[in-house]
Amino acid sequence: MTGTGHRAAARTDRPPVRWPVFITALSITGLVAAWCLAAPEFAGGVLGKTVSRAADRLGWFYIALATAALLFVIHLGLRYPRVRLGGDYDRPEYSTFSWAAMLFAAGIGTDLMFYAVAEPAAQFLSPPQIPGGTVDAARQSTVWAIYHYGITGWGMYALMGLALGYFAHRKKAPLAVRSVLAPLFGKRVRGLIGHSVDIATVIGTIFGVATSLGIGVVMLNVGLNILFGIPQGLGAQTALVVLAVVLATISATTGVDKGIRSLSQLNVALAVVLAGWALFTGNTTFLLRSMVMNIGDFVTMFPGMTLDTMAYDYPAGWMQSWTLFFWAWWIAWSAFVGMFLARISKGRTIGQFVLGTLMIPFSYIVMWISIFGNSAVKRIMDGDAAFGQAATASPEQGFFQLLTTIPGTPVLIALSTFVGLLFYVTSADSGALVMANLCSELPAADTDARPSLRILWAAATGILTIGMLMVGGIPALQSATIIMAIPFALVLMLVMVGLDRALREEHLHEQAVQRSFTAQWASPETAISSGSWRRRLSLSLDSVSSRQAEERLQNVIRPALDEVAEALQERGVPAVVREVSNGLQQNVSRRVQLEALSESEDGEDFVYPVQIRRSSATSCGARTIGTDDVTIHLEVAFGEGLSYNIYPYECNQICNDVLDHYERYELVAASRQEEATLQAAVQH
Repeated sequence: MTGTGHRAAARTDRPPVRWPVFITALSITGLVAAWCLAAPEFAGGVLGKTVSRAADRLGWFYIALATAALLFVIHLGLRYPRVRLGGDYDRPEYSTFSWAAMLFAAGIGTDLMFYAVAEPAAQFLSPPQIPGGTVDAARQSTVWAIYHYGITGWGMYALMGLALGYFAHRKKAPLAVRSVLAPLFGKRVRGLIGHSVDIATVIGTIFGVATSLGIGVVMLNVGLNILFGIPQGLGAQTALVVLAVVLATISATTGVDKGIRSLSQLNVALAVVLAGWALFTGNTTFLLRSMVMNIGDFVTMFPGMTLDTMAYDYPAGWMQSWTLFFWAWWIAWSAFVGMFLARISKGRTIGQFVLGTLMIPFSYIVMWISIFGNSAVKRIMDGDAAFGQAATASPEQGFFQLLTTIPGTPVLIALSTFVGLLFYVTSADSGALVMANLCSELPAADTDARPSLRILWAAATGILTIGMLMVGGIPALQSATIIMAIPFALVLMLVMVGLDRALREEHLHEQAVQRSFTAQWASPETAISSGSWRRRLSLSLDSVSSRQAEERLQNVIRPALDEVAEALQERGVPAVVREVSNGLQQNVSRRVQLEALSESEDGEDFVYPVQIRRSSATSCGARTIGTDDVTIHLEVAFGEGLSYNIYPYECNQICNDVLDHYERYELVAASRQEEATLQAAVQH
C-alpha cells in the first residue's frame, strides 16, 4: 500500500535460500499469473465468484481481526511501555526526527493519491447506509476514506513491526515471521510449520504489492497521457511494469538502491509541497474548516465504524469494494511494512513504537485526504456532476481532473506524475527485496537476500501484475487480494498469541532474575564470607580490564558452568557448554553459554549465556571520564535484553544462579505442556 523506499543499511552477505519456501511461493505465483495470461476471461469469472463467497462468509472475520490487532498493539503499548526492541543497553539508531520522517514517508504512496479523490467522491454519491448527495453523505465521505487508510490498518502494520522487531532485536532471532511463532511451536518453526507460514507471507505480500503496482501503472498512464499524449491502455501499462522490473534489477545489481532511497526522501518533500500548494491556492478556509470537522467526526464515528458489519442491511458490493478490500490489502502488506518498521526501530521502546506508528503516518493521511477529498466533494456539490461521474467510473482520472481546478495545473500534473512514478519504482524495488528476504535464511536483521533472488521476485511481481490487469484491471487485483490475504490473516492471529506469550514470559523471567540477583547477595553465606554489599559496590564502580574479565570467565565461570552441565547429564538431561562465535554484536568480544536441550519438538532449549561486553564509560559523581574510555562488563545476557553483572560471583553462586533460571525454565515448560494437554482434551 505504501512506497516505503527507505531501508536501513544492510550487509551484502549471500545468505542461503529457503528452497521449500522459494519454490512453492514462486510456483503458486507463476501458476496464477500463467492462468490469468492464458485465460483472462475465465480467470476473471472464477475470481469474481470466489471473492463474492469469501466476502459474504468471511467479511465479519476481516473486520474483527483488524479491530483486534489495533486493540492488541494499544494494549501492549500500555502494558509494556518501557520494554525495548533490543537489549536494555541499546538506544535508537535513528534520531527521533529521522525516525518520525521515515514513518511519515511510510504513509505515502501512489495508491493514496488514487483513493484520496476516488473514495470520498464514491462515498458521497453512493454511501452504504444513507442517501447519497446529501450534507450527511458529504461529512461521512472523507471520514470513510480516513477510516480505511487510518489507524486500524496501521494497527496491523504496527503488530507485525513490533513482533518482528521484538524477536529480531531483543530475542536475537532471524528477521522472519516464523520467529514470532517459536513460543507456540518451538523447534517445529524450523520445519513444515515455519515454511508454511513463510509461504503464506510471501503469497500475501506479492499480491498486495501487485495491487499497488497495478493502481500505480493505471494512474501513471493517465498522467503520461496528459503530459505526452501516450495512449491509455494495456500496452503503456505493460511498459510501465517492465520499467519497474528493470529499475529493480539495476538497483539489485549495481548498488544504486542508495540513490533510490535518496529519491524517495525527495519524493516525500515533493508530496508535502503538492498538498501545501493545493491547500493554500485553493479554498483554504473551507479546507481547514473541513479538516477540523473530519477529525472530530472520525473520533466520534470510529468506535461504531470499526466493528460495523452492517448485518441487517448488508451492502455486499460496497463491502467487497471498500472495507473488506482495504483490510485484506493492509493484511497483505503488513509483513512488508512490518519488516521496514522493525529495521528502523531498533532501540525504541514498545510505548514509543506504538505511539509513533499509529499517530505519525495517520497525521499525514488525515492531512492529504482532507485536502484532496474535501476538494473533490466540494466540486461535486457545486454542480460538477461530470467530475463526480469520472471520479467514480474511472478513479484514475479523478485526481488529475481535480488538479485542473488548482492554479499551475501543468506543473502540478507533471509534479504529481513524477511523484507517483518515484513511489511506484520504490514500491517495486522494496517489494522485491522483502520477498527475497522472506525466502532466505538471514543470519542477522541487517542482512539482505542475494541480488539474483530480488531480480526473480521483481520479475514475478511484474508478470503477476500484467496478468491481473488483463483479467480485469484494478477490480481483479482487489478480488485477488481479498482471497490471497486469507492465509496470512490466520498467521496474524498466531502472531498476536506468540508475541503476547513471549512478553508475558519475559516479564516472569525478569521477576525471577531480580529475585535471584537479590537472593545471591542477601544470603547469610555471602554476607559472612565476603562482606557482600561493600564488595558489590566496589566492583560496580571500579572498572575491570578485558584481561581481568577473561581470567574470571576462564577460571571461575566456565568451570562452574561445566560443573552444572555435568550434573544435568548425570540426570539424563543433554547439556553442553560451548563458545559462541557467530552472530555476536560488535561490542561483544566473547560469549560462553550452557545449553540444555529440550526433548520436546515444541519446547525451546534452555540457555544460560555469559559474555564479555564493552560500552562507553559514563561519568559518576565528580569523576571525569574521557570519550575514548570504555567499561568492560562480564554479564549474563539473555536474549530478551535482560542482563546483569556476575563478575563478583563465586563458583557456588554461579551454580545456584544457573539452577534458579533452569527451575523457572522447567516450570514454564510444564505449564506449556499442561496447556497443550488441556487444549487437546477440549478438542476431543
